[in-house]
Amino acid sequence: MPRPDTTMPGFKAPETTSSDTTSSDTTSCDTTSSASSAARPAAAGPGEAARPLEGPTGDRLVHWLSHSPAQPLFRAHAARRLVVLAYRRVTDRVAFGAQLDRLCRVAVPISLRALEQAVREGRPLPPRSVLITFDDADRSVLDHALPALRERGLPAVAFVVSELVGTDLPSWRQEAAYLLAHGGHARAVTADGRSTRLAQLAALPDPDRRRSLHELRVSAPVRAPRRERLTQEQLRLLTAHQVAIGSQTLGDADLRRCDDATVRAEIHTAHRDLTDWLGSAPTAFAYPGGDHDPRAAALLTDLGYLTAFVSDQRLNARLPREALRVSRLPVDAGCDRAQFEAVLSGLHPAVRRWRGLPACGRGY
Repeated sequence: MPRPDTTMPGFKAPETTSSDTTSSDTTSCDTTSSASSAARPAAAGPGEAARPLEGPTGDRLVHWLSHSPAQPLFRAHAARRLVVLAYRRVTDRVAFGAQLDRLCRVAVPISLRALEQAVREGRPLPPRSVLITFDDADRSVLDHALPALRERGLPAVAFVVSELVGTDLPSWRQEAAYLLAHGGHARAVTADGRSTRLAQLAALPDPDRRRSLHELRVSAPVRAPRRERLTQEQLRLLTAHQVAIGSQTLGDADLRRCDDATVRAEIHTAHRDLTDWLGSAPTAFAYPGGDHDPRAAALLTDLGYLTAFVSDQRLNARLPREALRVSRLPVDAGCDRAQFEAVLSGLHPAVRRWRGLPACGRGY
């Protein structure tokens, strides 16, 4: 296979020095119970093929770059940064466990508390620091992710849409995707292609989005499948096993499309709910849709939040410059080792940014 041209216009591999390429892989992970699975490749879930990073045959450019001199440069760059991984559903414990085993060998998994302490003290985190997070936390976090995390003694953060707790409802994004795929239509959603129509729906002002979602429900001949959600008791169980609970608002509305009153209600209601259920106030927040909103950041500051996360396909300084705008890398819990390495090093997100593509895994 010929080596790709890593000097293509607009694409630049990170600079590094010889000292960046030699660092210890020592971590504090407990790998005793997972040693036998450490060398196993990630397996697909029942009835699923291993999911590529992009498209039905994967991203050839990422594949080529992964086997070129660019990849060691990206790895060395990532070693000097904080990586925050953003998962959604975890349907295959073995595949997810293989990713965690890889983190235990090449990274330093940290807790939310460690990040918050670094922010308070103005002290950079250790090299190769990685924080594991989950968006739209549903039962898969408890059933599949938590056992894998506990086997290795790893912490994580799960962000919760509070109106879904204790229900079997899909998120509005999941519901819209299903209804559009099964004949639903709305007057304000006219683009070609399901993913394009989803993006168009998400970009509507919030009142128009709600009205269009109602039209989809009325026009589609089927209802979206139910999805079992975490209960209040299960949220408390997660916190007892090193999984911190953060807020993802009341209804997961894109705050940039909401008026001031709705932004305040989405944040304050969810904050009150989680405080009542957990006995203490949440200190971490995930912006719905992954995009920063300055009005939300101001409200979070007033409520005492210490960190807030976006999904913008970037790595962070080991002491994040803006604690209420910490970058994350969306990642699929079912992708194989090569794909996971491309995300972890920042190579795959960099290619997507260079191509002008949106972040992966934004809930559509």
